[in-house]
Parts: sequence; C-alpha cells; structure tokens
Amino acid sequence: MNTQYLDNHIEDEADVCVIGAGHAGCEAALACARLGFETMIFTVSIESIALMPCNPNIGGTSKGHLVRELDALGGEMGKNIDKTFIQSRMLNKSKGPAVHSLRAQADKSEYSRSMRKVLENQEKLTIKQAEVCEILTEDLCEAGQANDGSFPNKKIIGVRTNTGTIIRCRAVILATGTYLKARCLCGEAITYTGPNGLQAANSLSESLRNNGIRLRRFKTGTPARMDGRTLDYSRMEEQKGDVPIIPFSFSTDPGSIQKEQVSCYLTYTNEKTHEIIRANLDRSPIYAGVIEGTGPRYCPSIEDKVVKFADKDRHQIFIEPEGLYTNEVYLSGMSSSLPEDVQLQMYRTLPGLENCHMVRNAYAIEYDCLEPGQLGLSLEMRGISGLFCAGQFNGSSGYEEAAAQGLIAGINAANKLSGREPLILDRSEAYIGVLIDDLVTKENNEPYRMMTSRAEYRLLLRQDNADLRLRKKGYEAGLVSKEEYDHVREKQKMINDEIARLNGIRVGGSAMIQEFLEKHGSAPLKTSFTLAELMSRPELDYDVIAEIDPDRPKLPREVIEQVEIEIKYQGYIERQMSQIESFKKNERKKIPDEIDYDDIGSLRLEARQKLKAFRPANVGQASRISGVSPADVAVLLVYLK
Repeated sequence: MNTQYLDNHIEDEADVCVIGAGHAGCEAALACARLGFETMIFTVSIESIALMPCNPNIGGTSKGHLVRELDALGGEMGKNIDKTFIQSRMLNKSKGPAVHSLRAQADKSEYSRSMRKVLENQEKLTIKQAEVCEILTEDLCEAGQANDGSFPNKKIIGVRTNTGTIIRCRAVILATGTYLKARCLCGEAITYTGPNGLQAANSLSESLRNNGIRLRRFKTGTPARMDGRTLDYSRMEEQKGDVPIIPFSFSTDPGSIQKEQVSCYLTYTNEKTHEIIRANLDRSPIYAGVIEGTGPRYCPSIEDKVVKFADKDRHQIFIEPEGLYTNEVYLSGMSSSLPEDVQLQMYRTLPGLENCHMVRNAYAIEYDCLEPGQLGLSLEMRGISGLFCAGQFNGSSGYEEAAAQGLIAGINAANKLSGREPLILDRSEAYIGVLIDDLVTKENNEPYRMMTSRAEYRLLLRQDNADLRLRKKGYEAGLVSKEEYDHVREKQKMINDEIARLNGIRVGGSAMIQEFLEKHGSAPLKTSFTLAELMSRPELDYDVIAEIDPDRPKLPREVIEQVEIEIKYQGYIERQMSQIESFKKNERKKIPDEIDYDDIGSLRLEARQKLKAFRPANVGQASRISGVSPADVAVLLVYLK
C-alpha cells in the first residue's frame, strides 16, 4: 500500500479491489492475496463478513458439489464449514452417487467469525469498512473487441468510496450480493436497507450504468426467525445428523470433526395456514405489484407455493437452529413478504409453533444485479478490462454459487495481472463450469440456482471425486500445495491399481464360490468371472467380496469408495465419456473475437442478434444460446471453415 494525503481526500493503491465481503467476495479476495497480489476488500460492515442472512447452512443438493469443487481448487468455504458446523448430513443416500450431496448446518455467527479471522490474518489482504460508490475507468485508445457498440471500451484504474478516498488498482471484482439499491419489504412496510437491516449500497449502481453496464432488479426472501424456547418439538419429527460425519474439505481429517450434533426438526403447513395466506394475498407485495424484481422459481415464498401448488394440502418446513449460543431457529421453506401480523397468524398454525414468538420477521429483498450477456466465461466484464463480477450480482442465488464464482473471478483477476490465460472450467469438468456457462450463455430471467439436473454429465461430476477432477487445476492455479496435489496423485494410482487387480483375478464355479454366491442371494456362476464383474452385481460390493479375496491390499476408505463406483457404474461412465468427447469437439472450435455476424448471410435474424449480444467464445457455447438453432450452428461451422 502507498497511502497519500492530498488536499481533500486520501489516495491509496492496491493490485485488486474486491467490492463486497460476502461468500463471493471472501473467496475472491483470498484467491488474489494468496496468489501474491495486494488486495483490498470493502464491506459496508465488518460484522457482515461471510454473513449468512438467510439459511444457516452450507451445501445441499448440487450445492454440496460446488463446495467440494471449490475446496479441490483451493477455496476456503469447505474448510470453514468443517470448523463451524453443528450438524452434518449426506442427502439423497437412497439414490445413486451422482446425486449424493453433503449438507452441513452452520453455527452462523461462528462461521462468519471464523472466516473473518482467516481474512484478517491473510498476508497481502486488507479489509476496509466503506461503501464504494464509484468504479474509476479510463477509455482505451486502441480498438476494442468487436462488439457492435454493445459494450464500452474501457479499463479499470480504481475505485472511490463515499468518504472520497480513492484506491488506484488494476482490477476490481464486483461481489455486491443483494446490497445494490436494496430495499426490504414486509407487507406494506418498506425499508431501504440491505439484509438484516445493514446499510444498502445506494451509489454504485449509477456509476456502473454510467460505465455502460446494464442492470436489472431481482428479488429474494428469507423466513422469520423464532425463539426456540417457544416451540414444542414433541409435535415435530426429529432430524438427526449422520454418524460418522463426512467433512466437506479434502484436507480435513475426518477423525477431527466427529462430535455431538444438534437436531433439526420437521413440521408441515396445513389447510388453516393456506387459508390465512390466501385471505391476505392482497397485502403481499408480491401479489400487490409493489415488488419490481423477479424472484427465484426454485426457492419460492410460501405465498407462491400456496398459489402455484394449490393441489398440495401441506408443505414441509424444517426447523433449523442458528447456532449453539442462540435460541433463534430458522424456518426453512417458509420465506414470506406478508405483513408481520399475517406472518404470526400463519406461523402459529404449524404443529409445534402454536405459541411461537417471532424474533425477526420474514421479508423480501429487492436489489440491482447484472443483465445477462455482458460477461465472458472468465467472469470479466466485456468491454471493461480488469472488471470481474461474482455472486448474486451475476444473477445467481445461494452462498455456494456465490463462493464458486468468487473463487474463479479471483483466480482470473490474478491471472490477468500475471499475463496468464484465464481458468475456464467447461460443463464436462465441473458443476462450477455448468454454473458459469449457464450464467454467461443463457437469458436467466430469475435468480439462478444450481441443481443436479442442470449438469449433463453428473455421473462423472460427483461430489466424491471433486479432488480427482480438479486438484491439478488448483495446483496449476497456485492455490493447492504440492503435498495436497501429490496426495491426490497417489490416491488416483491406488484406485487404478486396485481396479486393475480386481479385473485380473478370475474365480470359477467351485463349491466355495457357489456357496458364497448363494449366501448373498446372487446367481451361481456358469463360467469364470473376474472379481470386478462380480462386484458389478447389485447385491455384491467391495466389502462383501472380501470373503473370496483374501490377498487384497489394505486401502483407505476414500479409495475403496472410488473403486466401487468406477466398477459398478462402468458402462454408464464409459457412455458419458463418449458423450463428452462429442461435446469437446464443439468446445474446441473457437470463434474469433473480431467475427462480424452480419457477414454471415445465411444466419437467421434472431440468431444473428443473439450471437452479437452474447459473443460466444466457441461453437459449443453458441449452440447453447437460446434462439440459436442447430441449423444456425451448421451455418456458423461452414463460415468458420
């Protein structure tokens, strides 16, 4: 840092400025600092670092995949939740491994405090409590990317705070979350604040628009918090944590986190609840036309659930403790913007909540975020060199989606300053690749939420093998140590060696083998089988066949898990590998930045407009843009040849 005291303001300098210290901002700032760049992170309140303003948990269906991938790349979220969780469960265990997802209930205050400690002790990282009201840019003299005038032609030179301080920098990462021009709505009551009553960021939106950035309004919401002492848990279904506990981070020793867990509880809405909601829809900002922003389809308010799923006579509501040192509990699945008096009435219709006391009422929150079509796959803003964007500002929802984008934006900001190529994960490599590709390529008209169904190759992109898929990329990026990378390489070797060994041992129809098969309800052998072929039978697994495999090596459980999955799902895995090869062909066909789509006469007008707006990097990305047909792609391929 090089602080100067000028006539009426302070000037300082950094390599990177990160605006926002939520889950995206924390990962972005840590990545930049760990990669050797002087980084300054701005927050409207130091107490809001890694804040959990909504659900007090990390992970869940598909989101657990993102956290595991982030950890494999060298991110912090997985390590932090391993230090601060109060309950852990692996979801979807009755289904196949592709959809298994880890979910941990957090002590939300401890989570925030722990992440703040990491940031405060990170070399080359400075925390600053201030509202950034302006990004500072200068016009580029040289010709910019061909963009038909849709994008500016500028570069980042710094930021200005509301107190007048100027920080000169070479890159900025926007991770503003839900704070830009935020307003919270609870019935007729509207407060112009960010989440949890924190200060909104009211000035930056104008600066972004003045720099040619197009914004829109989105909405999200959160349920009420109750005083846990006023709930009757005997009227609910108890939800206990898993034993043994599985860590999120690949570097966490599983033995170090086995501890007593708190319980969550399950209750349900009923017809009385729904009657109260229907009778008061005219007082809901959502249905009264007061809310301008679009809300998340896959995380709807309770009003939306009752209206859109009118055939359902009940909706499940999870009662989740917010921490070990508070009585507050969170009502997962029951966000609302109804007036406070209506909220209390409807909450008290739920079994176990008849006498509940509301500590914090539910509310909806509206905020400014980015219109689609302005980002590249590196998460750098088109037309403004050095400006990267991450998290809810990009139109996503969720802590995990935000953190994943923050890490990639941080790595790529550092790579840009180093003169290195950006780290871009494609859809066949990671859920993070699917997430970013969807945000960059698709016209998402609502807050984007990650789901397993969005990943075409989800059998390969499992949460259990994220280290095998991505540790190398984290090592090459500079965020994973050689020791961690060597551990993964050794793990992969053990997996390969054991699969080869099982494929090399044949057993015949001896009396001992037939007796073994009969005992386990498996069909007798008419010819010799390898141990791997026997393992592929549903009723047999690696542990079971130990009885007829006395000379097997002693292997870690994480290796055995991978051996079992690879063998049992071999046919499906090979099929997806073949699909990926076809996918990669189009991803390798790059589209030049300077291409003029108006020169391609056979393109339909809609396709030409969409391609000019989104500027896809390759033919595969072009094919995923809404409004670009297979025929348009064929025309594009001919033109490129």
